[in-house]
This record gives sequence, structure tokens and C-alpha cells, in this order.
Amino acid sequence: MKHPTPLQARTQGARLPGARAAGHRAAGPHILLVDDDVSLLKLLGMRLESRGYRVTTAESGREALKVLDTDRPELVLTDLRMDEMDGLALFQEVQRQAPGLPVILLTAHGSIPDAVSATRQGVFSFLTKPVDRDELFAAIEEALAQAPGQVAEGDESWRAAIITRSPEMERILEQARMVAASDVSVLVTGPSGSGKELLANAIHKASPRAGKPFVAINCGALPEQLLESELFGHAKGAFTGAVSEHQGLFQAADGGTLFLDEIGDMPLPLQVKLLRALQERQIRPLGSTTSVPIDVRIISATHRDLDRAMREGEFREDLYYRLNVVNLRLPALKERAEDVPLLAKHQVAQAAARHKPFVKGFSPEALNLLAASAWPGNVRQLVNVVEQCVALTSSAMIPEALVAQALAAEDNALPTFNDARAAFERSYLIKVLKITEGNVTQAARIAGRNRTDFYKLLARHDLEPSTFKPAARHAEE
Repeated sequence: MKHPTPLQARTQGARLPGARAAGHRAAGPHILLVDDDVSLLKLLGMRLESRGYRVTTAESGREALKVLDTDRPELVLTDLRMDEMDGLALFQEVQRQAPGLPVILLTAHGSIPDAVSATRQGVFSFLTKPVDRDELFAAIEEALAQAPGQVAEGDESWRAAIITRSPEMERILEQARMVAASDVSVLVTGPSGSGKELLANAIHKASPRAGKPFVAINCGALPEQLLESELFGHAKGAFTGAVSEHQGLFQAADGGTLFLDEIGDMPLPLQVKLLRALQERQIRPLGSTTSVPIDVRIISATHRDLDRAMREGEFREDLYYRLNVVNLRLPALKERAEDVPLLAKHQVAQAAARHKPFVKGFSPEALNLLAASAWPGNVRQLVNVVEQCVALTSSAMIPEALVAQALAAEDNALPTFNDARAAFERSYLIKVLKITEGNVTQAARIAGRNRTDFYKLLARHDLEPSTFKPAARHAEE
């Protein structure tokens, strides 16, 4: 007597309302099968169910998205060529709704170039029709092995550093948990101080690479040559001062995750070298003639508007799409005001443990003041305010007056170098435009810049030359 496979031996699942199945429903891994060819849909569905998979079928991309809303599968297997919404459009929508959910494309021989392009965008794999049975099952097993589920149910240790009760943050963390299991590149966006590095570290801890290094670098904090040396390493004698061989961060993060913070500030020449390293999965240290293979997962972050940076020629479009397979946007602290008291209590406990154990927390009035503040510096500013309050308090409960004093001190604090430079640039441009009455040619000549660069500066600071012309000023008056 032939014994059933472990998958076939599992109990059969009940049919989900509104979903269609190719035959009986098994309780193995759940696959969503999408094809507008009904006969092929039925044939493939039967083949997968005979293997013990639980199969839900959909005859269009729109129908498949409805299934995603009600019964999340572990894998999507879809035809590339379909009317209305093709397989690639479906994949892009799947990535938006369920980052990290693996997608396999089925394609005719003539559309292989499209499928290859799709894999570069993050599609797990593609198979040509007619589908070989063994290749199909091998691809499915490989995709399921990398599907979300690396973190044990109920295990919250990977996100322990992120304190929140915000529904928006919980949604982002769920997406982060799902995308962690795959090896796709992630771009974390959001304002400065919102916790982008914390989220990147959480993704690393939830991933199969958790046992390997998490290495971070701020791409805007170093000059170009030093940043290149830090990333790729250098050989002895590669430049003045290179007295010994230096291993770069790509090699230091081998097997783990490399976090590229403020990627939007990376110089253009270095963007080219980074793109080549990601495409070829190897690096060449400065001054070396030998390439070194690399195995790292890239997570990058920026507070800049990279779409604008691409339009202005300051960021490479091909690198952007290589890094931005999945985008996670962190909200500003004012968008998650319910987290302020929670974060304040957590931070005061940590600061008190280090400095003043007698401090127990904030008074109710102090907490209300914290919750009502705008927090332009986001979580980083909140941490600074709490540290100041703990350092200055002489009572167990921090009073409202001390919080007000700390907030005022933060408002009067020196801006960061980047903020100060941006403020100077804007002030300078306004002054030059006023002097020239909005004449861009004259203004650019005074500034010592060509017209193209000058227009880019104006766009960066949302300045319109026409508003400085005499007619416009008279109209305002």
C-alpha cells in the first residue's frame, strides 16, 4: 500500500467563501493560482493539489487581489500575459499589500525578456510554458522555504526596541516582519529622527540573516573617498595614508545586513560603484586588481525626496529601483501622538536607571505637555528632552515646568549642519533674487553657478523667480 506524503496526510481545509478551488482542498501550504485560461487553471490546480498543496484559483488579477484581502496565501503563482491586469502589475500590487510574499510567473517563450525584467524587480522566479512538473515543484518548494514565517508565532523579540501602540506603526511592523524573510532590498523613508535605523535592525533580527552582522553607515557623514574606502575597503598604498590593507563594510557584513543610512546624500560617482556591486554581487577594494564576492542584504534609508533628486539628476534612477524593491515609510512622531506618553515612560525608565534611580516618571501635567508638543525632531528630539529632564530633576516625578524648560532649550538649540546649510542657501537665494528682481541669468552669475544648477537650487527650496519680479511685488502690495 502506498503511504501518503506528509503534506497529503494533513487534514483538509474548509473552502473559503467566495474563493474557488480546482478540486478538493488540502491543508498544506496555501498557493494562489492565477490564470485567465480556465482549462490551464484547472489542470495546474489539480496537479498542485495532488501534491498536497491548498490551492485557491483566480481567473484575473483583480479577482486574485480580492483573495488576498480574505485569505492570505503563502505563494502566488500567476500567468504573465493576462487581459486587464497582467502578472507583473499583479506582482507590484501584491508587493504593496503584502511585501515579501513570493510570486512566481508563468510565461510563454516569446515573453521571456519581460519575465527576466520582472525578476530584477523582485519576482521570485519565472517558469516557461509548458511547465515542467519537476521544475514547478522545485521552484515552489524553494519559494516557500523563503516565504514569511521565519519568526516564530508570538515571538516579539525582533521588534523589542520599537515602542508603539500606533495602528499605523503596527501595520508597518507587520510588513517589516513579512519582508524580513525574503532577501529583497528595502528602502526605509521618513523624516529625520523617526527611527529608520531601528526599523532596519528589526528587519535584520527577523530575517534568516539574524545570526550574522548588522553593519550601519551614514552615507552623508563622510567625504566621497573616505566613504568609498569604508564601503569597499582598500589595498595597502591605494592612497596617501593607506599604510595597510583595510576590509570594507561589505566584507564586514558578509552573510548579514548592510544598512546604508541617508543614501540620498551619496555622491553620484559612488552611486555608480554601488550599483555595479549590487548587480555583480562582488566588490573591488580601492587600489586592488582582485574582485571579492559579497553576500549581504541591503537596507537603505533616507529623509530626502528621492523622486525629486532623480528629476534633478542628483540620484541615479537605476540605483533607486535596485534599492526600492519594497518601501516602508515611517510616520513623523506627530502622526503617532498616542505613542508619545509610551515612549516618554520607556525613555525615562532607561535614563533613570543610568543616572538617577529615584526618578519614577512624569507628572500627569508633564505627560500632557509632552503629548501636545509638535516634535519637529521626532523620536530623537523626545529622547533628548527626556534625558534633559532626568538630568535636571530633583524629584521622583518630573514636573511640567521642567518639561517646558527642556522643550524651550530644544527650540533654541543649534540646528544640525545640514539644516543650517539649507537655511543659509534659502536665505542667500532669496537675497540674490531680490537684488536681480527675479532675473535668473543675473542671479546665477552673481552666485557663480550656471543656470541649470541655479534652477535646481531654486527647485530644492521651492522658490519661484517670477515672484521676485517688480510686477509680482506690486501686485502683492
